[in-house]
Amino acid sequence: MIRIIYFPPTEAPSFDHTLDEIEALVNRPGAFVWVSLEKTTPEEVEQVLSNTFHFHPLSVEDCISIGYQPPKVDDFGTYIFLILHALHCTDHGEELETKELNLFLGHNYLVTSYLDEEMTPVQKTLERLQRDDRLARNGPDFLCHTILDYLVDEFMPLLDHLDEEIEELEDMVIDKPTPNILQRILSMKHVILTLRRAITPQREILNRLSRDDFPQIDRTSRIYFRDIYDHLVRIQDLLDTVRDIVGNTLDSYLSATSNRLNEVMKALTVVSTIFLPLSFIAGVYGMNFQHLPEVTWPLGYAWAWFLFISIAVTMIVIFKKRGWF
Repeated sequence: MIRIIYFPPTEAPSFDHTLDEIEALVNRPGAFVWVSLEKTTPEEVEQVLSNTFHFHPLSVEDCISIGYQPPKVDDFGTYIFLILHALHCTDHGEELETKELNLFLGHNYLVTSYLDEEMTPVQKTLERLQRDDRLARNGPDFLCHTILDYLVDEFMPLLDHLDEEIEELEDMVIDKPTPNILQRILSMKHVILTLRRAITPQREILNRLSRDDFPQIDRTSRIYFRDIYDHLVRIQDLLDTVRDIVGNTLDSYLSATSNRLNEVMKALTVVSTIFLPLSFIAGVYGMNFQHLPEVTWPLGYAWAWFLFISIAVTMIVIFKKRGWF
């Protein structure tokens, strides 16, 4: 679907427009246009971006490409091209993916494009248009800021969930470490790696947008981009903290399992040590020699059991005094 929203200078935004009207709408003084390419095919995207707006072929190619595109910002003079990644979280944070969002920001237009089924920041911005007239009065750069603000806000609930889960895992590691806990810890490390891959380059992008690098963003709007940048800085700091805690939890798990293994090995070693002299005595009396002392003694069997029990009890007492078990 191709959604075209026209923002006149003094009136409310209008939504019922076609591609043939875009050129006329963009050239009206004091107005701007938001073109949202939602759930479109690569052919439709290329038609709008190349034929209607005449964007650079490299940026168009990035929009229709299926493969992973890292976050970046390119300056093409009359417009800037942005690639950012929104979050797509499933199974309560255990599986995390990123969705690519492409933005073209000019002096009097904003074009957004994504190939996924939905893009939450764009949908929330469309809903906000119904109740906040600042989006219609402050230009396309403020509209772009609103989308990016919603995109960055999606990181915080996931970090809160990770923080709560790691606290739970810490208690479980101390109480009873199991292979399932190890799997959850490794899954969290994968989620954190994905978050860092998305946040780190986007932090630098927002830093550039908050400075005087691009004329498409006026001075009054730069402070809003600076606010998003500050949010990303705090998010990255929290993410680094969570990463360290996850690493410490993994070390605690490995240490706990190692200690449990040592306890098991110690118990088995004690049992083996106790049975070693008993096996020696049984082996001596089990030798097939004709002249073997105590073979014909009526109390020989009882004497052997007396030796077995005496040696076992003596060794257990010695081990307990030394604190070996």
